[in-house]
Amino acid sequence: MNAQAWTDKGRGTAEQAANSKAMDVAARWGFAARGAIYLLIGVLALRVAFGDSGGGSGGDGGQQADRGGALAEIAARPMGAVLLWALGAGLAGMALWRLSEALFGAAGPDGHKAGKRLLSAGRAVFYGFTAYSVLAFAVGDQGSGSGSSDQESRDVTARALELPGGRWIVGIAGAGIAAAGLWIGVRAVLRKYHKHLKLAEMSRPARRLVDVTGVGGGSARGVLFTAAGVFVVLAAVAYEPDRAKGFDDTLRSFTETPAGPWLLALVAVGLMLFGLFSWAMARWRTV
Repeated sequence: MNAQAWTDKGRGTAEQAANSKAMDVAARWGFAARGAIYLLIGVLALRVAFGDSGGGSGGDGGQQADRGGALAEIAARPMGAVLLWALGAGLAGMALWRLSEALFGAAGPDGHKAGKRLLSAGRAVFYGFTAYSVLAFAVGDQGSGSGSSDQESRDVTARALELPGGRWIVGIAGAGIAAAGLWIGVRAVLRKYHKHLKLAEMSRPARRLVDVTGVGGGSARGVLFTAAGVFVVLAAVAYEPDRAKGFDDTLRSFTETPAGPWLLALVAVGLMLFGLFSWAMARWRTV
C-alpha cells in the first residue's frame, strides 16, 4: 500500500470517528457542561446584584461571577471533584467535536465553507483551553481554573501593551471581542440557532422554551462580551491595563449604571437562561 493509500485510509478512519456515536455523545456532553457553568455564573452574578455592596472583584465573600467562581462553587459541594471531572471531560468533548468540524466540515449545507471551518477551529481552541483549566483545577491546580478573570485580563492587556504597536493590538482585540458580542446577540434575536435544531422532533412547548432561553440567554451573553470588549478598547486608548475587565468586573460594572443592580440582575437571569438553552441544545441540536 503506497503513501497516498495510507493517507486516504487514515482520513477515512478519521471522518468515521468524527461522525460516530461517540462524537455525538461528546458534543452533547459538552453542551451540558457549558450550560452548567453559565447557569452557575448567572446565579453568582445574581448574588452580587443583591448581596454585594460593590466592593470590587470578589467582594461578595470572595466569590467571583465568572468561570473561576463557578468552579469554586462546584468544588465546595458534595461530590464536587467528580462533577469537576465530568465538566472538564464534557468541555474536552466539545473541543474535539469542534475540531472535527474544522477538519471535515459541520452539519448543514454550508458546513464545509472555509469561514465555518475557521470558526469551528477557533471554538476548538477556546473549548480546549477551557477544558484544560477545569481539569487542572480538578487535580488541585487552584490557579488554573479558579483564578480571577479580571486579573488575567489585566495581566494579558499589560503584556500586550508593552509590545510594539501594543495599543493597536489591544484596541483591535477589544473591538473584535465587542463585535463578537454584537454578533452573538443579533444571531440570538434572529433565532439563527433554529437551523441547527431538530425542530421536527420538538413539541410546541419545547420550541417556546428554546426560544425564550435562546433569545434571552444569547442576548445577555452578547451584552456581556460586548461590554468586556469595550473595556479592553478603553484600556488601549488610555494606555491603562487596569481598565480591562474580566467577566466578574464587567458584570459588577452594570451596577454602576442608572439602573443599578437591576441591570446586573437582568443580565444574570439571561446568563442562567443561556445555561438552560445549552442544555436544550444538548438534547435537540443536530450534531
